[in-house]
Amino acid sequence: MLRLGILASWLMALLVLLGGCAPPEGTEKGGFDWSIIIFLVLIFGVFYFLIIRPQRKRQKEHEQLMQELRRGDKVITAGGIYGVVESLSDDSIVIKVESGATLRVARDSVAGRREK
Repeated sequence: MLRLGILASWLMALLVLLGGCAPPEGTEKGGFDWSIIIFLVLIFGVFYFLIIRPQRKRQKEHEQLMQELRRGDKVITAGGIYGVVESLSDDSIVIKVESGATLRVARDSVAGRREK
């Protein structure tokens, strides 16, 4: 987020330098200011490449993980529980933890697969 703030402040400084704070003396008033449109496009581009695009990439990776999940895979849940997949259903999975107990958790709560 710090990088985003620094980048936004640099873009604003660039806009001020390119467009100027006030129109020069002796020019017509009431013309359309394209610098605002350019600034908005630049801000949208920054948000897309720094926030939206990486989030979509993580979402696709998580969906792929959910499709490839099989019985016997070692997983970790979003709550930090380590276990081995015992069974799968459409919306939940049963994992076996170290003590031998089994837990039914939501399928989407699986954060990742551990190395075997």
